[in-house]
Amino acid sequence: MKIKLLVASLGLMGLSVVAQTAPAPQQMLSAIATLDVPRYLGSWYEIAKYPNSFQRKCVANTQARYSLLSAGQLQVVNRCRLENGETSEAIGAARQQGDANSPKLKVRFAPAWLSFIPAVWGDYWVIDLDPAYQLAAVAEPKREYLWILSRTPKVDSKIYQALLERLTQKGFDISKLENSPQQGD
Repeated sequence: MKIKLLVASLGLMGLSVVAQTAPAPQQMLSAIATLDVPRYLGSWYEIAKYPNSFQRKCVANTQARYSLLSAGQLQVVNRCRLENGETSEAIGAARQQGDANSPKLKVRFAPAWLSFIPAVWGDYWVIDLDPAYQLAAVAEPKREYLWILSRTPKVDSKIYQALLERLTQKGFDISKLENSPQQGD
């Protein structure tokens, strides 16, 4: 009986320690209120990102181009320069979740014939966008991925710092950001 009581006490103490040291739960990530997709279309330069496995070979000039396809879907073309100087290109599709102004999209780079499988679609949420549609931050609800995109290869440092502050307020660890060199950097 005493052993059971001792084990139970140790278990409760362990839970108490875990509860005291566990990080505070993060607020739910929110996207911007609305996205004007026609204004968002076109070319974007990657300024920074959280490192990820599918871009590990990219060393510079990472860009994304969004264009409208039929049936309201978007084509996504991601390009980057590899270490050997060649260009890598990935072509995917995106579709909005919700109404025509939704800033939440699903993106896939898997072949079209696999598009019926939900797991091939990833979340693409526009979480910050300036009124002129010149600087954007894109992420997904778990905050595992983050991209900072700009219409130009360079961003004014004050504007960039202000964006980083907003991302910090949204619960992102900006120390994990990796700069993405553009031609001429």
